[in-house]
Amino acid sequence: MHVVRGLLGGAAAGAAGVTALNAATYLDMAVRGRPSSSTPQDTVEALAERVHVDVPGEGASRENRLQGLGPLQGIATGVGVGALWGLGRALGVRSPFVVSAVGAGGAAMALADGSMAALGVSDPREWPVSSWAADAVPHLAYGAVVVGVLRAIVR
Repeated sequence: MHVVRGLLGGAAAGAAGVTALNAATYLDMAVRGRPSSSTPQDTVEALAERVHVDVPGEGASRENRLQGLGPLQGIATGVGVGALWGLGRALGVRSPFVVSAVGAGGAAMALADGSMAALGVSDPREWPVSSWAADAVPHLAYGAVVVGVLRAIVR
């Protein structure tokens, strides 16, 4: 597979994976009746403060922007990890489906959770098991879809 095709195919696979991750997250919210997490927008806000970029607006207007930017950051992370996974595939990296799916999902989860931890938004070491499950299951769905789409593209 050509490198550019690997990157583009991986980005498409990452976008499909993000859809799976969001579906699994929203299903969990619907089944358990749990609220959405504020950590995506909190992460964007902390990152903006760290790099000295103002999120425009005041009050509800600014809060609405952050609520929109949080999920967009998640989409960018998912598409980016997918693109890198596609690049690896284009360069000949191969492993069994389950290993690849766990690796892709774990990479996306590590990037998301690592940025939250690094910015002081949340400390995953203090999460209860239910929070880990609510984070891990959607990321595993993401990884499975990324790898499945990439394998379909290669064929």
